[in-house]
Amino acid sequence: MELLYVEIPTPDIDRVRSWLQHTWQPELGVAVITTQGLRLQFPQVSTAETGSLPELSIFVWSLQRTTYLKVFRWADRQVPGEGAIVKELTQKLRLEFPPTHPAPPAIDLSDMSIFEALEPYYPTTVKYFQKMPNGEADLQRVYWWEKRWREGVKNPQQPKQVLFQVEDTSHLTASLPDRSRYDLIYIGGALGVIHAAVMARLGYRVLLLERLPFGRMNREWNISRDEFQRLIDLNLFTPAEFEGVIAREYLDGFSKFFDANNPPNCQAKILATPTVLNICLDAEALLRVCGDKLRQAGGEIWDETEFSRADISERETVVTSQHLPTGKTRIARGRLLVDAMGTASPIAWQLNGVHAFDSVCPTVGAAIASGFEPEVWDAKYGDVLYSHGDISRGRQLIWELFPGAGEEITVYLFHYHQVNPENPGSLLEMYEDFFTILPEYRRCDMDKLVWRKPTFGYIPGHFTVSSTDRVVAFDRLIAIGDAASLQSPLVFTGFGSLVRNLPRLTHLLDTALRHDLLDTSALNRIRAYQSNVAVTWLFSKGMMVPTGMSLPPARINATLNTFFGLLANEPPEVADTFIKDRTDWVTFNRLALKAAGQNPALLWWIWQIAGAKDIFRWLGSYIIFGLNAIVNFLFSSWIPALAIQIQPWLEAKSPRLWLRLLAFSYSLKAGTQSPPTPPAAPNLSNSDSVTVG
Repeated sequence: MELLYVEIPTPDIDRVRSWLQHTWQPELGVAVITTQGLRLQFPQVSTAETGSLPELSIFVWSLQRTTYLKVFRWADRQVPGEGAIVKELTQKLRLEFPPTHPAPPAIDLSDMSIFEALEPYYPTTVKYFQKMPNGEADLQRVYWWEKRWREGVKNPQQPKQVLFQVEDTSHLTASLPDRSRYDLIYIGGALGVIHAAVMARLGYRVLLLERLPFGRMNREWNISRDEFQRLIDLNLFTPAEFEGVIAREYLDGFSKFFDANNPPNCQAKILATPTVLNICLDAEALLRVCGDKLRQAGGEIWDETEFSRADISERETVVTSQHLPTGKTRIARGRLLVDAMGTASPIAWQLNGVHAFDSVCPTVGAAIASGFEPEVWDAKYGDVLYSHGDISRGRQLIWELFPGAGEEITVYLFHYHQVNPENPGSLLEMYEDFFTILPEYRRCDMDKLVWRKPTFGYIPGHFTVSSTDRVVAFDRLIAIGDAASLQSPLVFTGFGSLVRNLPRLTHLLDTALRHDLLDTSALNRIRAYQSNVAVTWLFSKGMMVPTGMSLPPARINATLNTFFGLLANEPPEVADTFIKDRTDWVTFNRLALKAAGQNPALLWWIWQIAGAKDIFRWLGSYIIFGLNAIVNFLFSSWIPALAIQIQPWLEAKSPRLWLRLLAFSYSLKAGTQSPPTPPAAPNLSNSDSVTVG
């Protein structure tokens, strides 16, 4: 009988085994050393019934760069004092092997390379980054991103000020030529260029700033055909251009979580989702197409240019940046600034302070050109979500695998993480895990793999209660994408979330620009809030291990298997709509009740992790979800049609009221079906674009 299963947060199994065999002194029993632990025998206990000594078997093993320990009783009845032994062993293990959250070292690259600086701390990471074509620069990027993220998390009360409200900007722009005047200035060239290209093709004069050489990506993107259709409908891509950026389309994607240590009611079959994330895009090719469309429409791209500050007046915003190769200052002025910088956005930190993000997915991985043996993985399939072990050093590690063009495979490793100043989440530690445990996940010889590029980042989450509790706008400024925490709380598909909501965001922003409704109040209506997405943040909360809390190692996998097992037993369209943010009120409640019935402990598990404060906060989300369901039922069948009819006179008479009605029309049934179709935004020519002189 199993008496104890614990995770010991250290990869040093030899140290744990030595402590167990030579340092720990149990108060009861006679210790007999074994290969992987010891046996506690109890000769004083009567053995007449079995003819053998009752004993406790204690052993350790290693997986996922951590150590696990189990205690089994080998006897036909309870051994006297076994409860006290197990309790005392657990307490001493936690004292001897406490969790640690190492931060990257401070380094000076003036007299050494990033490889030399980090090798003593992350040797495996350095080894494999050295095998990548642009490994040195990419590893510097990983280090920079983690340092920047940590600084923001550790100093939440003092975010760096980058937005300045001023009365007059003429002293900044007096010497600027006319070509430095824009309608829209985007900062961030990944998700930003998609939105920027759409707006440029509407006739607006657009400038895009990107810190990296334009087109470089440290992530790959997956989507489904019906979701990408949004970009075709917006005339950003033709069907042929879409086919040209598809790296691989595969038959099915699977989700499965380790359940060897789960009770039967928390074990699940594989969830197949053939129409979810089954298109692997060539992200850099997609960016090139968007960049070309942006330039063809008269837009400009300043790459290798880092944002410094924005001075915002009543009439315009002036952006100051630095061209990194030359160190020269670059200044541009525009009607509206669009923050698309993602999780590292200093604008998001300044606007939201301690409430910038509630959670994050530290994500690492790589695009691997070749090297996997054919029998390891069939390129017609992908892993959407997969775990091969239990909680590891305070994290439930989850894999994604997506085949690309030819023999290429992109692999991600991530975990859901509670933002905590003492434990912000480490990309470098995750990379050390990734390169060490990849062969555990998919059999491979690491030295035979051909590495194309790393993929990494922090994907944020905000526990939304209502449509107004996240600051996404300021006078003449709006945030999109990850900077606005626009993502799905369960699968964290920031790219998919933006694409699904692009018609809505584009139409609303075009309306605001045409009527110069660029104050905070108006811009705050241009957001992709969905109550059915807001209510699901509790799922992601239930997949995090709060810093300082020790959970049973199998707890997160048991939670995931409970829910994904339900989806696996449902018709395929249920999982499809859930993962694509289209779940309605009835389906959500039906699945929640089934999960509670199948695993009654689930409610207590979530309460333990979330705590009373977040549970009651979530109840607010749930109540709003229910109210919105009523509103949708009452108004969705006629408000969008009415909006089309009254647009001509209402927009002319009261543009601000029209923007409110248009935003409300889009919010009806948002996420529960295909987007509504309010009046299409008119196409503008470049000469119709309004600029500030």
